[in-house]
Amino acid sequence: MTGRLTGKVALITGATGGIGSATAVTFAGEGARLVVTDVDEDALRALAARLESAGADVLAARLDVSSAGNWQEVIELTRQRFGRLDVLVNVAGIVDWPGIENTTQDAWDRVIAVNQTGTWLGMKTAMALLRASGNASIINTSSVLGLVGSGAAAAYQASKGAVRLLTKTAAVEYATQGVRVNSVHPGVVATPMIQDLLDEQGDRQPDIVRTPMRRAGDPAEIAPAMLFLACDESSFVTGAELVVDGGLTAH
Repeated sequence: MTGRLTGKVALITGATGGIGSATAVTFAGEGARLVVTDVDEDALRALAARLESAGADVLAARLDVSSAGNWQEVIELTRQRFGRLDVLVNVAGIVDWPGIENTTQDAWDRVIAVNQTGTWLGMKTAMALLRASGNASIINTSSVLGLVGSGAAAAYQASKGAVRLLTKTAAVEYATQGVRVNSVHPGVVATPMIQDLLDEQGDRQPDIVRTPMRRAGDPAEIAPAMLFLACDESSFVTGAELVVDGGLTAH
């Protein structure tokens, strides 16, 4: 099946990262018109050029997801360029590894601002345009660490747990308004955000050891989950948690 997103406009945050870029490529291949956003403008231009060379209709816009004003600007650009928005994929996120006592106030505030507040701001700011679509989908990126504890990464885990429940309450709120809201929960995935850790620890990385498949996932293995939730095949799916983790949370 091809063209699963034909006629739809999708906005992706954190689009230059591993999962974001894989999602953008997958969506473009299925016919979506794209709004790709990130804070890294050089990487954003390179991604847009790559997508356009493959025939995609792309708007690239710098977006700091923690900024309400920046969100308003990007949504207005989307309205002017495409006149609609059908899919919002909140991927942008950062990680901080320390536990409770070693997490600094500044680090805590930054992680919450990007991962949690950024997701809320995206839904809040884009909702009128999504609702006007009449058949819209929001996909929020949580994590397996939004489902289970690890004993570390206190700020990251708190933010991803918040994204999980924020998704569910939004799903209930907008269930009769033509907007579905679901979360995706990746396990250990080889993205730039954790590549240094994977390079250092390799197969000895504790979460990989606990993963039944005994390996990290590839961003291209997360993108199809995003696609399913974005397209009309998931029309009766809202408030769900789609876990893509090689079995990590199965035991």
